[in-house]
This record gives sequence, C-alpha cells and structure tokens, in this order.
Amino acid sequence: MKPRHVLLVVAIACGLGLAACRRDSPAVAPTPSAPAAAQQETADQFIARVNREVRALGTELNAAQWLSNTDINADSELVAAKANARWLSQLNGWIAQSGRYRNTPMAPQTARAMALLKLWTAMPAPRDPAQLEELTTLASRMEGMYGAGSYCTGAGNARSCRDIGQLGAVLANSRDYDTQLDAWNGWHTISIPMRKDYTRFVSLVNTGAKDMGFADAGQLWRSGYDMPATELVDESDRLWQQVKPLYEQLHCYARSQLDARYGKDKGELPGGLLPAHLMGNLWQQDWSNLWDLLAPYPDAGKLDITGALQKRAQAELAFAQVRKQGDDTGSAAARAFRIERAAQLSSAKLMARDAESFYVSMGLPKLPDSYWQRSQFIQPLDRDVMCHASAWDMNMAGDVRTKMCITPTEEDYTTLYHELGHLYYDLAYNTQPPIFQNGAHDGFHEAIGDTIVLAMTPQYLASAGLVDAPAQSQEALINAQMRMALTKIAFLPFGLMIDRWRWGVFDGSIKPDHYNAAWWALKAKYQGVAPVTPRGEEYFDAGAKYHVPANTPYTRYFLANILQFQFYKALCDAAGHNGPLHACSFHGSKAAGDKYWAMLSRGNSQPWQQTMKELTGGEKMDAAPLLDYFAPLQTWLQQKNAGQHCGWQAPAAGA
Repeated sequence: MKPRHVLLVVAIACGLGLAACRRDSPAVAPTPSAPAAAQQETADQFIARVNREVRALGTELNAAQWLSNTDINADSELVAAKANARWLSQLNGWIAQSGRYRNTPMAPQTARAMALLKLWTAMPAPRDPAQLEELTTLASRMEGMYGAGSYCTGAGNARSCRDIGQLGAVLANSRDYDTQLDAWNGWHTISIPMRKDYTRFVSLVNTGAKDMGFADAGQLWRSGYDMPATELVDESDRLWQQVKPLYEQLHCYARSQLDARYGKDKGELPGGLLPAHLMGNLWQQDWSNLWDLLAPYPDAGKLDITGALQKRAQAELAFAQVRKQGDDTGSAAARAFRIERAAQLSSAKLMARDAESFYVSMGLPKLPDSYWQRSQFIQPLDRDVMCHASAWDMNMAGDVRTKMCITPTEEDYTTLYHELGHLYYDLAYNTQPPIFQNGAHDGFHEAIGDTIVLAMTPQYLASAGLVDAPAQSQEALINAQMRMALTKIAFLPFGLMIDRWRWGVFDGSIKPDHYNAAWWALKAKYQGVAPVTPRGEEYFDAGAKYHVPANTPYTRYFLANILQFQFYKALCDAAGHNGPLHACSFHGSKAAGDKYWAMLSRGNSQPWQQTMKELTGGEKMDAAPLLDYFAPLQTWLQQKNAGQHCGWQAPAAGA
C-alpha cells in the first residue's frame, strides 16, 4: 500500500500484472495473429498455447521495464514503449482469436482463462497501430516525468533542486507551516506538464476498452472481481460506510492536535477540513509521520521505530569504517563516500532480511539468492530512477525483486514487509498456468504483506530489537493502536477516492476542464482535507500521485485494507491465538504459514469468493475484523473527542 506503487501500465491479471507497488509485466509475443496451424485449435488447445507463449516470452518485456525504471532516460523509455506496444498488439490478437470460441463447449478452467483474457490489462490498447504506438509513448513519457520529477528554486550557481524523497522528508520532519507548504506546493509542480498527455491518454484507453466491448476503461477495471461491474461500486460503498465512523473519530482527533500545534486559524480550514500540507505526507494518505503530534501518551510504550533504525544504520556505518580501514584508494573524501554508500546498502539489506525472516518463521521459503543480487535497495546517484516501491516477478520462475530507495524509517521498514508479500504470492502460484498467476483479485495481492504488518505487534518489534520491551498498560495499548491507525485507517478514504475520480474521468462525467476541481472535491468529501491555497485548472494535482500517470487501478488498496484484517484473523485462529485480536502475532506459527501458503498457491485459478472461504470460512469482504481490532482505540477516541463537533463540511461545488 505504500505505496505502492513502475513504468509499464499494462497491469495484466495473469500474475504478470502491475499492482502499483507490485510490478511485473506480461510477455512479448512476436505477432498479433495466430499461426496458420492454430486455426484448427480447440479452445483448450488455444489457451494452452497462450500460456506457453506468455511463459516463454515474458522475460523480454520485464527486462525492458526494469531498465526503464532503474535508469530513466530517453533510450530506456523508447525501448520500454516499443516492448509494451508489441505486448499490447499481441494481446489484442489473442482477444480477437478467442472470439472463435464463443458458444463452444470447453473445460471450466479454459472458460475461466478465456474470460480473463480481456482483463489482462488496465491499459486497453486501440486496435489501430498508430494509436497503440501513441498510447504506449504517452504512458512511458508520463511515468518518466514522474520518476524524474523535482522542484527547483533559484538560478545559476544558487539553483537547488529537490526530488520526491527530499520533499517528502520536509513534510515528515518539519513542523514549520510555511516550509511544509513550500515543499508540498513544489512537488505538485511536477505534474503540470502531464495534463495534456493524460487527457489524450484517457481518450486512447477508452477507445481500446470500447474495442474490447466495454463502455469505457473504468468499466473494464471494475469487471475483474468475479461479480458484475456495477456491484463493485455498491460493495466498496458498503465497506466504506462500515469504517467511516472510525475514520471520522481519527480525523476529529487529528484536527484538535493540529489546532493545538498551529492554532485554529492554521490547524484547520473552514468546514473543519484538514490542511493538505500539514498531514506529514504528500498525498495525506498516511499520517504516521505525525506521531510526534498525535501520540496519545508520549511516555508510554515508546514506539520510535525510525529512531531505532537510524541508530542501527549508524552502527552499520561504524562497521563499514572498520572493514575499510585498509582502503587507501583515492582521496579521503572518496573513501568516506564509498564507506557511507556501503553502509547504506548494508542497512537497507538488513531491513529486508528482517522482513524475510518473518515469512521464513512461518515455514515459507527463503528468497532466492538472485533477489539479493538484482534488487534495487538504495537510490543510485548516477542516474534517475523510480523510487516508488514495487515488487517484480521477472520471469515467472523465481527471479523476484524489489525496487526501492530504502531509508532507515518506519515507513520503509513496513513497506518492505508489504512488498515481500507480493513476492511470496508470486513464488507460491508459480506452479499455476500463467493466466492464473495473479491474486484471487487485485485486493488480495495488496493485502498479503499488510497482513504480516498487522502481526508486527510491539512484542514482535521488541524481539527484533526495534522498541523497548512493551509496557503492559492501557496507555501503551492505545499508543500501539494509534500507530497502526495512522497508517491503516487514515488511508481508507484515500484508497477509495482516487478511482472514484478516474471512473468519472473515464466515463466523461468529469471533463478535462474540471480535472483539478473534481480531484479536490473528492478529497474533501472522502478524506476531509483541502489545500490552503487555490488550486485552479492550471494544475494537475492528480498527476502528482504516482498511480495516476502509471495508470494503476487503486480500489485494490482500499479493498486490501479491509481484507488484511480478515486474513489476519484467519491466521491468528490457525495459530491458536486466544485473547483480543489486536494482541495476536503469528510470527513463528507453521500452522498459520501452511494455511497462508495454501491460499497463495491458488492464484487466480478460481473465483476469489471460493479462495476467501477456504482461508476465512466466509465468502464476503467485511470490515468487522478491522473494527474488532481497533475497538480499544475507537472507544478512546470517542472519549477524547467528547464535546467536539466531529466530521467536516466539504465546500459547495464551485466554491
């Protein structure tokens, strides 16, 4: 979810699919037409051929996309765009060939695979070759803009530029109102040049969706959930209504604390909205960086994970200095630089080892050696790269990687546990045919690692040496719950509103000349946040969120934040946990690991409802386990907020 969440925007549903913070890609086949001998294929033979071609030819496109993400330049963008175009052309060919089998008897698994063909991409390509090439060029260019985005001030020798990591760090660490506003405004300049490209991009993907038989690209996205597309809207609304009261209480508490820090004239906006630039995050999707302001009991059960990781990083630097004492190559400055970079890499890998060890403790396999050799762990200094965290299955045969620019922070630490969840899903379903190599639905893929994050209780963190032995007190419990809520609960409305915006963009109810107004109207409606300065249509603030230029569906993250608590409860039950749900950690439980691996191995080979039932005993997505988990915090928030007017009033349209 940390997002999440990579250049290729194909997001196929066959397990080579982009999952925003998960990144893998489909195969490249040579032509969109079937071999002459294939004209006489049965439906079963056709699907078997498609599976062979995907498995055999997948590595080329994945390699092109990996290079375009880890060395952003005009050449790598061109190579990636061309590879993407070949894939989409082949996909259109397969879809056209599948039409031969309408009303033809076939095995149930073949029928499922046939139905999934049209859902292999979040970027449906027009059949017209010129339009297809234009689409892939736009996609590569927009993501390149995002990856290379920076905010520059000054001129000449005084010119200074800051990238997303540096600007995000200002929001995370500074509590100066104007400094935060400058950083927030600065990042939102990088998306202004995308607006024209994105408008054309929408037109092209809608053309591709219509060529496939969908009303628009949004309907295609909503069709990948083993239910009618219209039901997904109702389901997500139902789930939001379950969790909205808890979010409103958290919002109310955060507002009171911001008022206390900045004064009511700056801590909130008219209608009770929260200022976007004060939430510790560029998109207001995660409030964990506001721990210093929002910690309920600062002296109870200290949970300074970032501080512990930074101390460990300093220790790695000291070790590196000792190891390099005999290095006399180059200047003293050059030697110091090499030592520091080696320590940064060692610290990042140590964080990844911690995450791997949790999965291994449950009986899951160690990651392959190639993971440690080929992943991007820290930000290179000699080229532009995409730092947005992502997980990649390069060849459907065990070459799995993460791509991050890891820093010693709690956010990156938990992100690693999340990303490894994608990789373990990839490894588990590698035995499935390629068409079924994906999550039961895309929310499942995002929920796997986050389920593990829920089990990172204070007791577990203490065992990892990141916090002191947890205090057994109500104050320590509320602190732990708040720490989790600032990530999990704060995210929920953000996870919903992004696709509400894009569905409107795709179906035309949000026109290009109202892109920005609609974006902020939805953020006010769902999140209760707003910018403190006018954001007219000269801006394209949606494009400042990675998943928009990357064309990655986002409802998956909202659903994942519900599903992970259902999965968590099921694994706690398997581990034999007794007591409050929030106190469970299944670290070290082979029984929980066996149950999880069995579910992961199913991939997308059956409807998600069946997979859900095998793990949890029920077939519906339900926020009840989430509310059970956070029951102590919700009670505390209601008491803390007593006497306040909670909730907010979004501005009237056009205001």
